[in-house]
Amino acid sequence: MEPIEVTERVWERLLAVRDGRFCTCCGSWSPGERAALALYGPLARRDLGPMTVAQIGQSLDGRVATVTGDARDISGPDGLAHLHRMRALVDGVVIGVGTALHDTPRLTVRLCPGPSPVRAVIDPRGRLPNDAPLLHCQATRRIVIQGVDLPRPDGVEVVRLAAPDGAFDPAEILAALHALGLQSLLIEGGGTTISHFIEAGCLTRLQVSVAPLLIGGGQLGLTLPHPTEKLSDALRPETRVFSLGSDVVFDCALAPDAQAALDPVHAKPRRVAGS
Repeated sequence: MEPIEVTERVWERLLAVRDGRFCTCCGSWSPGERAALALYGPLARRDLGPMTVAQIGQSLDGRVATVTGDARDISGPDGLAHLHRMRALVDGVVIGVGTALHDTPRLTVRLCPGPSPVRAVIDPRGRLPNDAPLLHCQATRRIVIQGVDLPRPDGVEVVRLAAPDGAFDPAEILAALHALGLQSLLIEGGGTTISHFIEAGCLTRLQVSVAPLLIGGGQLGLTLPHPTEKLSDALRPETRVFSLGSDVVFDCALAPDAQAALDPVHAKPRRVAGS
């Protein structure tokens, strides 16, 4: 397991990579700084085309909320900082309407320097009320992906998609957001939304942040709509493990192009015999 160290110069480099001005492969770094660049670098890069990462925070026993629905303190302080860093490095954050209604998230960047992402809510039946707080903060773009004709407040962009059986095709959601200029996306929640993107094969990476607590009951994190019946058929992604401090994150590569984001931008110089 690699412990990360997000120093000021590491974070400045990552924001510069996000802006297309630098790489993560060059420079002299401590082992902890190098681990931080390895964890966040794939999210910051914009030279490899569209990228979709999902993040879920859970307990040791796989829960994301208690039996009463309390989910606010699942992640430790370092896990929360990690989530805010992810938000700062992507173009847009996507959540399902259930998460928007239950958690009323702000989806802003507050625990690190960096821009707040575009906010997109998946709302097939138009359940999100127009007075929802995340629709009224005008600091960034707001998008609602819906399957019904429902006027939204001024400044809110509406994407209308077909929703057979009350659900969208994740690939169509991504195509619509790409068409709006959002190439790097974070699927932040909830577990049902992330599970649908996994089963549809629409994620480049999945990050599972595990906090050291046992809840004993409550909502499970990831439950695929059509789970495998045999372990031989289960997904076994290439996985890297990092220590955030209070939490541990499993970074899973789910798409063939995920490895490309780990490769250095600049070729390492060859050693010449006798040099």
